[in-house]
Amino acid sequence: MAGARIDTAPPDGRGARDDTLLVVRAAEGDEDAFAALVQRHAPALIRLATRLLGTRTEAEDAVQDAFISAWRRLPEFQGQASFGTWTYRIVTNRCLNILRGRRPAAPLESAGEVAAPEHVVSPARIAEGRDAVRELSQALDQLSAEQRACWVLRELDGRSYEFIADAVGISQEAVRARVFRARRCLTQALGAWR
Repeated sequence: MAGARIDTAPPDGRGARDDTLLVVRAAEGDEDAFAALVQRHAPALIRLATRLLGTRTEAEDAVQDAFISAWRRLPEFQGQASFGTWTYRIVTNRCLNILRGRRPAAPLESAGEVAAPEHVVSPARIAEGRDAVRELSQALDQLSAEQRACWVLRELDGRSYEFIADAVGISQEAVRARVFRARRCLTQALGAWR
């Protein structure tokens, strides 16, 4: 487990029922079962961490640390939430700790720009796109780590308020409040782009 590499291949499509069996086997020490869980859940967790942290390298490190933590804590896993939700919570908390430990947050430039059709791309459009990404990055830097996590999970990952509450460890009302405040701050900060 110590040298495990996170595979970012697409998940194999099996559901939570298969996760339950793999979790039981992994809790009994079956490293292959845990490797299957890692392979299944790593792509979504890396996307989440990249969106929260801004860089793929830092995201991969955070997810790797989260899986190591999950492996060590697997015997404590009660199954009250799905394995996927549990690992989302571990990764989210790891990312929040990283975000709290730094200020300002990393730029979103690693997210890349949406490519326009070749006939539409002009130097002015490229410069405008870069400015928009830079301003969004600066606006996200102004959010608290908790607001950023809730906003990313809701707006970029499309998660429900219930899921976010479980992942972040707060009430649904607190999630709604943080998403609302984040939206308001981003709207104010990006007013020129409307």
